[in-house]
Amino acid sequence: MALNTASATGIPGVHGRRGPDLFLWVCAVAAAAVAFVLGWIFWEVFQEAKPALDKFGLGFLTNAQWQPNRDRYGVLPFLVGTGATALIALILAFPPGLAIAIFLSEDFLPLPARQLVRFVVELLAAIPSVVYGLWGIFVVIPIVQSLGTWTSERFGHIPLLAGPAYGNSLLTAGIVLALMVLPTITAISRSSLVAVPHTLREGAYALGATRWEAIFGVILPTAAPGVVAATILALGRAMGETMAVAMLIGNSSRLSWSLFAPSGTLASLLANQFGEAAGMQVAALMYAALVLVALTLAVNFAGELVLRYTERRTAGIR
Repeated sequence: MALNTASATGIPGVHGRRGPDLFLWVCAVAAAAVAFVLGWIFWEVFQEAKPALDKFGLGFLTNAQWQPNRDRYGVLPFLVGTGATALIALILAFPPGLAIAIFLSEDFLPLPARQLVRFVVELLAAIPSVVYGLWGIFVVIPIVQSLGTWTSERFGHIPLLAGPAYGNSLLTAGIVLALMVLPTITAISRSSLVAVPHTLREGAYALGATRWEAIFGVILPTAAPGVVAATILALGRAMGETMAVAMLIGNSSRLSWSLFAPSGTLASLLANQFGEAAGMQVAALMYAALVLVALTLAVNFAGELVLRYTERRTAGIR
């Protein structure tokens, strides 16, 4: 009678001897440790934020005043700034990021040239955020200020383009953030495109499709889950970025809908004020940190749902 090694042994391929399943236990402990640390962080932030939670409640999210000298705190301007900068970054970074990923995954250039371009793009991820901030101060701010002056003179009646134009603004932070999240979108999208089986490409060509018809009609839809994952990771990076944004956004607590006006984000608020905070201001800042954590978790959860939906549609499952 043949011996079923998969059930008689702890490790497949080890005949007649049961393994200790050590790798399985290590993986289980690591997964539990990650969940524990996440819960611990959330609990500690919640405990520090509880005085502000009890005092301000959900009005903390809709109040547009941040006045530490009067103990009035609201994060609505910083919520708007966090979402606006992340959205600007995605709008600016996604099209070139996906285009570069397609360029690097197909045979448009010889392999050495593709490897060089890939190295240069991924090198952007290794640059410290403070360097991006300095580059934004000396390069992006003058450009945005000139652009804002020109647009406000001609399209000042549009709230998004209304003046006066400041160099430190939502648009400046969004442009630099776009450059920072570009490597994430490019690298993960490229990996997803490369992972598409060659049989699908060959089948599309066999049916008479051109290269671009095969890319947009077969390869991109198949790699859509990976592209979605890249977008979600880039969004999380943009929402949590601190140093470069704090150097460029203007750190204003006023609510403004203009792209050329100073603003603030939750991360920059924490970086700028926590060192000198005391009393209720500490609790309010921890409340803001709790909101940022919850917002990031909500984005990741929504991204997971979109990713699963995309995977099901790609697989032909309704």
